[in-house]
Amino acid sequence: MIIGIWLAVLAGSLVSLQNIFNSKVNQHVSSWGTTTLVLGMGFAASLLLGLVFEGKRMFHLVNMQPWYWISGIIGVGVVICLVQALKRLEPTFSISIVMTSQLGFALLWDSMGWLGLEKVPFRLSQLVGVLVIIAGIVVFKTGGSLGRPKRKQTPNRKESEPAV
Repeated sequence: MIIGIWLAVLAGSLVSLQNIFNSKVNQHVSSWGTTTLVLGMGFAASLLLGLVFEGKRMFHLVNMQPWYWISGIIGVGVVICLVQALKRLEPTFSISIVMTSQLGFALLWDSMGWLGLEKVPFRLSQLVGVLVIIAGIVVFKTGGSLGRPKRKQTPNRKESEPAV
């Protein structure tokens, strides 16, 4: 279990790192160019590493439903949407929304047993957990200033300096 937790933490850090790189690439090329570059390099790296570690076994696709192959197309949607979200939102805010969305939809698909998943009984505590995360994102984004009037700040003036 510990190894699984560490791998999940590593995956999360790599996703965040990839998003930073994607946003930097997107500053120089279009979103579609970014997506093509990212997924093209991912394909090349996956193919090379797969051949090194698994050889021809990598292409042995026994008992796989062909519609599972659309995962690559879904990956295009993931990269395009993330790049666009990062353009419009702060990176931490957009990633926190993405992660919460992942958790919420995973809860839905598990609870419904959709897409060939084993149906997992829905518990109210799971929904409360997702809602607590959403509340945390709201607090993070607003800085806990909901309901408080914002202080007006004058640029290039310290609070100790008198107004002119």
